[in-house]
Amino acid sequence: MKDDDLRTPSGAALSELIVTVFRLNGRLLAAGDRLVAGFGLTSARWQVLGAIALSPVPEPVARLARNMGLNRQGVQRIVGELAAEDFVELKDNPHHRSAKLVVMTAKGVQAYEAALGAQAPWVNRLGEGFDSTSIEKAGRILEALRQRLDQPSPDTAADE
Repeated sequence: MKDDDLRTPSGAALSELIVTVFRLNGRLLAAGDRLVAGFGLTSARWQVLGAIALSPVPEPVARLARNMGLNRQGVQRIVGELAAEDFVELKDNPHHRSAKLVVMTAKGVQAYEAALGAQAPWVNRLGEGFDSTSIEKAGRILEALRQRLDQPSPDTAADE
């Protein structure tokens, strides 16, 4: 029996989309690394700075990681690198003694804003020829999939 015989039409299409997203992710990370290298950043560092910038209040590493859908240890390593190079600083957290709040320094804000400035013409070129409504629809589908993955699944609970 072929794998495709086990999948519904939407399941088969989603499997293809997932493979495409995995391939796209690798290429986006490589392109992002090239785009922000001159600012002392990598895609991962830029992503963490973005999570800090987009948060309405300073957050500890664990909450930043949760918001990003990443593991705490990986984000902690990146925050450590950023702190060592003065892109962020760790401040006392009035709600938790050991979970410091991560805050961008002036150097971090400057690098983040420079990265956004470089990203705008790049993403505009990348988006040429695509209809913005179609892109928005694809974004809604990907967001709905992300939300489904955040929910406990009876299929995976049986395997644990």
